[in-house]
Amino acid sequence: MNEFLEQEEKIVEILKTVYDPEIPVNIYDLGLIYRIEAHDGNVEIDMTLTAPNCPMSDFITEDVKMKVEAIEGVKTVVVNLVFEPEWTRDKMSDEAKLELGLL
Repeated sequence: MNEFLEQEEKIVEILKTVYDPEIPVNIYDLGLIYRIEAHDGNVEIDMTLTAPNCPMSDFITEDVKMKVEAIEGVKTVVVNLVFEPEWTRDKMSDEAKLELGLL
């Protein structure tokens, strides 16, 4: 497996441990992660929130940054908060929809 895919898998695995405290589903399965780029230990993540005025935005983005920085081989992490495209329930995994009673 190439190094990029291996690192991306580790990043996804760690993102599945980050939760919005108000929702019992991790941010990855909620569909809040739009892009992960990893190159030479530098990671850039584009993510959104379920609502632009989410009161937990700082907590969530800092949790993402700290957890991804803890992965072996990661030197820097930049988390970009984006709101285009707008998040909808359609972005959620089936597991997340099931957990929230939407299936």
